[in-house]
Amino acid sequence: MAPSQHVQVNLSPAELSYLRSSLAQSPPIRLDHTKGPKDFRSMRAEYDVLPGANGSARIALDDGLEALVGVKAEVEKSQRSPRVDEQEHRLTVAAGDMDMQDADDDDTKAKGQNAWVEMSVEIPGFRDEDALPVFLASMLTESLLASGGLKDRLYINRRFHWKLYIDILLLSPALSYPLALLSMTTHLALLTSRLPALKSEKDEDPLFDDDWDASVPLYPKSKGKTKGTQAMDRPPVIVLAMAVDQNIIFDPCKEELAVADAVLAVACTDSTSSPSGAQVIAIRTIDPPSHLTPLGVPNAMNSATGGVVPASTADAITQRELLASSDVWTPPRGGMKRALVGQIVKAVVEKGGVAEEVIQALQSIDVG
Repeated sequence: MAPSQHVQVNLSPAELSYLRSSLAQSPPIRLDHTKGPKDFRSMRAEYDVLPGANGSARIALDDGLEALVGVKAEVEKSQRSPRVDEQEHRLTVAAGDMDMQDADDDDTKAKGQNAWVEMSVEIPGFRDEDALPVFLASMLTESLLASGGLKDRLYINRRFHWKLYIDILLLSPALSYPLALLSMTTHLALLTSRLPALKSEKDEDPLFDDDWDASVPLYPKSKGKTKGTQAMDRPPVIVLAMAVDQNIIFDPCKEELAVADAVLAVACTDSTSSPSGAQVIAIRTIDPPSHLTPLGVPNAMNSATGGVVPASTADAITQRELLASSDVWTPPRGGMKRALVGQIVKAVVEKGGVAEEVIQALQSIDVG
């Protein structure tokens, strides 16, 4: 489960209770009353902002949250021992049952390794080893490696490969949970990343074309949906959703997260094999900051309003349980029910859903 120490909201129990009751209505009334439960904050996006990088992007939200991502690729020498199936394959070639050309063609399939992608996240006010940057980097790396053939695109030949360094920097303080913003910025940076065109052949030392205009994109643009097209050919995008009672709200701000019953991070990507055009590749629960908010004191337990102070801790717990259904603020307990998780996933991947809207919005940016 993700850490919740990203931001502390200074709201009184009365304010938390009022905000929760507003979000629990049908339809919910958000802090920005012009936004619906599936509306996202407006943003400004630009790419190729770092001239020395293979790809870069910067996205700023209207609340001041801003992120910068740079992608750098370096050639490294591969050091790995052959697997059992590779040893059997070589013995087959040596025995003459398969010619060398067929062996070379088969060698280009599924040769990437997870270690070829390295990601780092820097957040102002946090150390590199703190829980929040470590979890964010883990979640982003997990969804990126699970989304398709990125690591296979880094394969050059049996002796060399590309090592991809993805550096993510949150330029502003963590005003709200930054996972979705960092994911969208990484998505745009990878879409604009390009690699030099390879001129050498097979297992020769890599020789690249000096002309950058001849470079190839890391994620080539697909020209229609053909049978040979990979099911997932774009970087993933992580969508943040929270639940308040029976309502599902996407892209919550920090105040809304302070009253959430549960928060879910859904990593998705476009898929030609899915009827809806989107596919879920990873799901993580996030511990909401509402669990750390202070308890409200009901009038029945407040001596200043004529109430009776409980004589013991056990009595206080018993009275709070009896008043749990009242309007007095009580931090939510427990997690998210399976039915609610299913509703969130459906809202993300359905035709015309949240994932399709976000991915199409990012792909509509002309990246050349």
